[in-house]
Amino acid sequence: MSTHTLLRIATAGSVDDGKSTLIGRLLHDTKSVMDDHVAAAERAGKRYGEAAQLAMLTDGLRAEREQGITIDVAYRFFATPARSFVVADTPGHVQYTRNMVTGASTSDVAVVLVDARNGMVEQSRRHAHIAALLGVRHLVVAVNKMDLVGWDEETFHVVAKQVATYVESLVPDLAVTAIPLSALHGDNVVDRSTRTPWYEGPTLLELLEQVPVADDAPTRGARLAVQWVIRPQTDEHHDYRGYAGRLACGALSVGDAVTVLPSGTRSTVASIEVSRGSVTTAYAGQAVSVELADDLDVSRGDVIALVDNALPLVGQDVTADLCWMIETPLVVGSRVWLKHGTRQLQAVVSELLHVLDLASLEPDARPAALGLNDIGRVRLRLAHPIAADPYAISRSTGCFILIDPATHATAAAGMIRELT
Repeated sequence: MSTHTLLRIATAGSVDDGKSTLIGRLLHDTKSVMDDHVAAAERAGKRYGEAAQLAMLTDGLRAEREQGITIDVAYRFFATPARSFVVADTPGHVQYTRNMVTGASTSDVAVVLVDARNGMVEQSRRHAHIAALLGVRHLVVAVNKMDLVGWDEETFHVVAKQVATYVESLVPDLAVTAIPLSALHGDNVVDRSTRTPWYEGPTLLELLEQVPVADDAPTRGARLAVQWVIRPQTDEHHDYRGYAGRLACGALSVGDAVTVLPSGTRSTVASIEVSRGSVTTAYAGQAVSVELADDLDVSRGDVIALVDNALPLVGQDVTADLCWMIETPLVVGSRVWLKHGTRQLQAVVSELLHVLDLASLEPDARPAALGLNDIGRVRLRLAHPIAADPYAISRSTGCFILIDPATHATAAAGMIRELT
């Protein structure tokens, strides 16, 4: 069992595969919802259909209930004696793929639902590919609605192989587990089903309780993206200059030799402050204020990193994978704002390398544009250098978003592949 006490989960798949119903079943059967919420879902189910009862526990928007689809990402929390969970119920409709990207971006596990009657369809392929791009380390194939195919073992194995073959072509070492289930009736979700005597694997909950979760960037040292420079205007601390932010990964201790990027200047850590006071060592995830021994030119967006570990890359030309999220197409020459960590700067698209055909997995080289919900690879020229890690090494320091300068809408989620 993993030493982590919290597991982040995202659902994925096509419309009507049963994502909201599955999450509702998990919440219901682990007794993680109040009785009045269950009663409200049952009343809603009488109006919107029996299958809507459990889905109502996650689909909270009126438009979702009326249309019978998930539109926004719904986060739900529950716990068992083994572990705590955060579940992101993401939309399946292609129009809301951008919402799925949001839910999967911080998840450890993706549960890809596939209707046993249909097998993999384009949207389930799209979601599986996005999960792989976003660095999700474990993928669970929930072959749902097995009751509608008579609990046929051969159908299960055919669908499971479809997904496994597809995922292996994306990420050969991605852990994949297939489970036959019925979210509506609860078979193999929390409790083992008597209708699948041929299945000897874990239930969905048993798997989620046991799946290991690795640390982000375990081979990398500390990364502190400076969010704020603290200069107290008091006699007692008039000479204090602290660099505040959240430690993205690794650990940082007083006395450590560090470098400030992208400038490359060096110093040592003189003190570390956290919310409870001074500490000698801070760890990933903590909000800290770091004082350096030397008076350096450090500002918002700079990265403080250990010098005795593999340093972040520094560069002005970024090769990245994008999930494009707005209707305005991205073309060569498009100008956008790029937000990476605490730094925001202008960027221009210098090259469109390919857009992915999700049916064949073949890249379409040199496309004219990236359109809404396309997944593609681009090169960006930045106004100034940044310090970052490749996304494959560190999700927290290798990701960015693009912002439309005209509307200020989030235009894309990006994963850095190269920085030169």
